[in-house]
Amino acid sequence: MRVFLAFLLAAAFAAAGTPFGIVIHGGAGTVVPGRFTPEVEKAYREGLEKALAAGYAILEKGGPALDAVEAAVRSMEENPLFNAGVGATLTRAGTHELDAAIMDGATLKAGSVAGIQHVKSPIGLARLIMEKTPHVMMIGEGAEAFARSQGLELVPNTFFRTPKAVADLEKLREREKAKPTTKDTVGAVALDRNGHLASATSTGGMLDKLPGRVGDAPLIGVGTYADDRTCGVSCTGWGEFFIRTVVAYDISAQMAYLGIDVDKAAHASLDKATKLGGPGGLVAMDAKGHVTMPFTTPGMFRAFRLSDGTGAVRMYADN
Repeated sequence: MRVFLAFLLAAAFAAAGTPFGIVIHGGAGTVVPGRFTPEVEKAYREGLEKALAAGYAILEKGGPALDAVEAAVRSMEENPLFNAGVGATLTRAGTHELDAAIMDGATLKAGSVAGIQHVKSPIGLARLIMEKTPHVMMIGEGAEAFARSQGLELVPNTFFRTPKAVADLEKLREREKAKPTTKDTVGAVALDRNGHLASATSTGGMLDKLPGRVGDAPLIGVGTYADDRTCGVSCTGWGEFFIRTVVAYDISAQMAYLGIDVDKAAHASLDKATKLGGPGGLVAMDAKGHVTMPFTTPGMFRAFRLSDGTGAVRMYADN
């Protein structure tokens, strides 16, 4: 009986033309006009468009939001322009440590990884942890052993290195009183034809971070969250401050308990972290397909596409 009712609900949603879509980000920071050459700016926009297309194509065919956010994030993990997977920042020890998380808004199941050094796709491992284990979060060697048991591709740590990542670290160390700085993180939120939300986030973390440092991205309720009753969220910014203010869950809680909309809740939660000293940004989508992409940095790589025909690819504050 329950299965039959679920089928009727799904059919009703489809008949009513339930909206679906995806919103992504490629990190927030000093993204301002004039910083990039025309060629580099074009490459960033194309990277966002490719990730957006990968996720939207799944939704358009009736696929689940989980598949869509994983595909979009995986696309950015494979793009050396972004700080996730290939192109990840270097730690103070000159290594790469990767974090990722994924969450299903329909069931509140989630999976995350931290301190990964050899798994080619951290977001793929996070999803396997969600679906194949009783756990939510795994770290380091144990997580990589599980990845190996599941047949995921493992690579040398140097696989993630790019000339840009090395140059960024060298430039930072040349500065007086060098300290860890925020760096781009990638993420996605999707709403599928059945009205289900999902979110995913992946990152190489802060530039010049101490080995073993974990930020907000893999922490459920902090950098990543999804609940069909409210919204899906993926954050980017200074993780230490996002952790203290539990940004992603705070947005959902405001919507549930105060009855405010996703845009107002997102701005309020982001402001809390920023006022403590941690600027950043986020993308969020509610259960009706409303999208918000606020940020408190000069700019943020972001894009969205909805089934009503609206969409955009943006980098700067005004475009």
